[in-house]
Amino acid sequence: MLKAIGLFLLAGLAEIGGGYLVWLWLREGKSATWGLIGGLVLFLYGVIATFQAFPSFGRVYAAYGGVFILLSVLWGWGIDQKTPDRYDWIGAGICLLGVVIMLWAPRS
Repeated sequence: MLKAIGLFLLAGLAEIGGGYLVWLWLREGKSATWGLIGGLVLFLYGVIATFQAFPSFGRVYAAYGGVFILLSVLWGWGIDQKTPDRYDWIGAGICLLGVVIMLWAPRS
């Protein structure tokens, strides 16, 4: 379980970080180098996800979505200095609950 969580966090940082670098290039006027690095980091995100042991692509990527929501809230708070409100935290918590149910609920 720790490996799965670590991969979710690493992939989430790659996805959000890569997207942020592309954002800086296209929206904030940074050089194209930022966009190129962002694209490479986004590529790594796709590779990292393949290391998950879960057999279902759809389930893994759906679970990533829930983790990414929490990481995006934290990224916005730490990097963009936008303090999340209670509804951001409630929404992120609901998403994480969904991740836990999807990945670790007993199945027959």
